[in-house]
Amino acid sequence: MSAIGWAGLVPRAREVREGDGPPFVWGSGTALVAGPEVRGVARWLRGQSVLPFHDGEGEVGTALQLRLNGELGAGAYRLDVTAERALIEGGDAAGVFWGVQTLRQALPPAAFRRAGTAGEWGIAPARVQDAPRFAWRGLLLDVARHFMPKDGVLRVLDLLAAHKLNVLHLHLTDDQGWRMEIHRYPRLTEVGAWRHRTRVGHRASPLWDERPHGGYYTQDDLREIVSYAAEQHITVVPEIELPGHSQAAIAAYPELGNTDVVDTAALGVWTDWGVSPHLLAPTDEVLRFYEHVLEEVLDVFPSPFIHIGGDETPKDQWRASAVAQARMAREGLRDEDALQAWMVRHFDRWLAGRGRRMVGWDEILEGDTLAGDGLTPGAVVSSWRGYEGGVAAAEAGHDVVMCPEHELYLDRRQTAGDDEPMPLGYVASLRDVYEMRPVPERLTQGGRAARVLGVQANMWTECTESSQRVDYQLFPRLAAVAEVAWTGPGGDYEHFAARLERAHLPRLDALGVDYRPLSGPHPWQRRPGIPGRPLP
Repeated sequence: MSAIGWAGLVPRAREVREGDGPPFVWGSGTALVAGPEVRGVARWLRGQSVLPFHDGEGEVGTALQLRLNGELGAGAYRLDVTAERALIEGGDAAGVFWGVQTLRQALPPAAFRRAGTAGEWGIAPARVQDAPRFAWRGLLLDVARHFMPKDGVLRVLDLLAAHKLNVLHLHLTDDQGWRMEIHRYPRLTEVGAWRHRTRVGHRASPLWDERPHGGYYTQDDLREIVSYAAEQHITVVPEIELPGHSQAAIAAYPELGNTDVVDTAALGVWTDWGVSPHLLAPTDEVLRFYEHVLEEVLDVFPSPFIHIGGDETPKDQWRASAVAQARMAREGLRDEDALQAWMVRHFDRWLAGRGRRMVGWDEILEGDTLAGDGLTPGAVVSSWRGYEGGVAAAEAGHDVVMCPEHELYLDRRQTAGDDEPMPLGYVASLRDVYEMRPVPERLTQGGRAARVLGVQANMWTECTESSQRVDYQLFPRLAAVAEVAWTGPGGDYEHFAARLERAHLPRLDALGVDYRPLSGPHPWQRRPGIPGRPLP
């Protein structure tokens, strides 16, 4: 038995002081000691079947102790390892849980397998003091473009927890599919969850998969996902898109669309990629419909944050619609951007009145929503078109989640060259992700840095039709996101890459992640003949 070192932590801990002396021996004689306030963490730890604990028979050897410490902040932990015990103290139960993840990384990669014979493991003495840099450490998972079955989502949650990421933004609706059961409106999944074929590759590709594609989560499925996430101190933030990205909903209920402009009854769930021109109509009936939808969303998701999209809304149909123009005249709105802002404000206030905070993409800032009787103070902006929207929102007193597309859209290609499968957009390399800076200097100088809640990577799935493809796009770049989000920016990339290759990729191997090797894709990960759209 050899002691395991602490040099391979991902994300890197703030302070690690290694000690001298014999190792802590984790084996069948290790007792797990936890008070009632951290019993959930202990239950999760015992559920990792490959990790041995004393079963009540024989002599107790070492002890793993879990407890709260009021002197530590939210999410923070302190880990003390000696030959006799490993003590994890957290400022809250989440801090204890993140400390457990660090201790787990001090074990061999086999500790990340679901089953096996552990025997005994040694952990070198050390003291670790650690706390998260950002409160929001997230991943968006798009299950609308390509549906991911429930077990796949639960697996993603396991991977987030292993990286100390604590928000799963679940993109549940889009033009290509509606993925949440709504009891009041069953056609949203009877019709809206299914498309009759799918383009393969970028939207300029001539290739089609002629098989129907679809699926949805029942509300019980989603409650299970939410509960499973909560056990790992992860918040699930649902997204219901409006007023754009709504063709699947309009296909199910044609009266939601601009019926005085197009024959919405002839629409199906969109089979292509890009931005559909079909918007929700700005009528009282549509507002009530989506209020009813959101009532069921709030019943399933306890998250304080509810995302309503608000992005990529072409206004041509509103310009041509007498109904939309009459709404603009009645509300005194100067143009169609102001009409979208009116709709966004409606749901912002509706959610605020029920104790929730609206989140929207940075387009929700258009139409003067930051001026006068604009967004509620609790509204949050997801800044994806660079950092400018986030800066404007923060300076106006709103919280921000930074997810700039050039660094944190993980559907983008990882390097230049012909080997990347279905290469999209600009290159977002592992180094690019690691070296991103979530807080612009302007916010720091202006005293607004605290308005940046955190950082989020976005996994859009137009060109990732399977969990294997999602793995390839996510990893190892999501490990870089995790280090920026937990430890903070400014780390040494070469040091990170060395830790990744030496210690963390073997953990991903044990977890069964089909990641992209640092040297480039395996032959079976390439997709020759399927066109992407690389940008210079």
